[in-house]
Amino acid sequence: MEYTIFGKTGLKVSKLGLGGAPLAGDFGATDEDEVQLMIHEAIDSGINFIDTAPLYGKGESERRIGKAITDRREQVVLASKAVRSDMRYDYETTIRSVEDSLRRLKTDWIDIMQIHDVETQPFELLVNETLPALEKLRQDGKVRFLGVTTRNLPLLLKYMATDKFDSIQFYARYMLLDNTAKDEVIPLAKEMNLGVVNGSVLGMGILADAPASFLKEEIRLNGLARMEKLAFLRRTEPKGLIEPAMRFSLSNPDIQVTLTGTASLAALRTNLSYCDGKGLEPEEMKEVYALFQGQPLFD
Repeated sequence: MEYTIFGKTGLKVSKLGLGGAPLAGDFGATDEDEVQLMIHEAIDSGINFIDTAPLYGKGESERRIGKAITDRREQVVLASKAVRSDMRYDYETTIRSVEDSLRRLKTDWIDIMQIHDVETQPFELLVNETLPALEKLRQDGKVRFLGVTTRNLPLLLKYMATDKFDSIQFYARYMLLDNTAKDEVIPLAKEMNLGVVNGSVLGMGILADAPASFLKEEIRLNGLARMEKLAFLRRTEPKGLIEPAMRFSLSNPDIQVTLTGTASLAALRTNLSYCDGKGLEPEEMKEVYALFQGQPLFD
């Protein structure tokens, strides 16, 4: 496992992180016993960054992670989020959301508390209520560092400009099908010394030949058309774009954590095998960047 320093937080983090979204069945049926085994194997294999949210399984992801790390809390850099996109992110709701997360995760502190999917809430509300609530929780020692998450890159830049955050997280914006985060967001994060978390590097399942059922038909077809242009990256094994997709993100020195979202031991082991420091060939990188330069796949 490779490790790096998570921006100005100073935390030492594994380049591969465990994403909590699939752990509670949001993307298909899961077996709780296997999930517990998978979390333990992830930690035993060197993964020390775990990311979750109250939204995932309406708290079930946090509960399962809390159960798994009860006796291993010191081994984990734990990231969660506030609030849930079906709620209003006012001061009181933010405080309650984090307190509930602490209870489900069976911990006294969360290392990185991120504002979840900021595109769902008014900017003024988040600045005037959500952030002050998180600052209060930080003063109380219940959270250590603050982050912000969204797929909307112009909005992410706006939040980065407040200089209130220690980390950022985007998803499906630095991957083989859409690398738009490399143009402004990642360079600015490097300049500001922010920790960077990259999610959904398989493009909502498109790069795994298993597009998520909730994807719009137009996006799914566009993604599949882009995959055809990436055929030069295909390996001989089934679902051959998974490996290059993972290596594309893992090898970027300005992305501290690449999340793998899985509830399967087999998939975890496969993704761990890509943590050897090897990326795409320079000519392959040039071609990938040129193919879709400035062309986002998702809204």
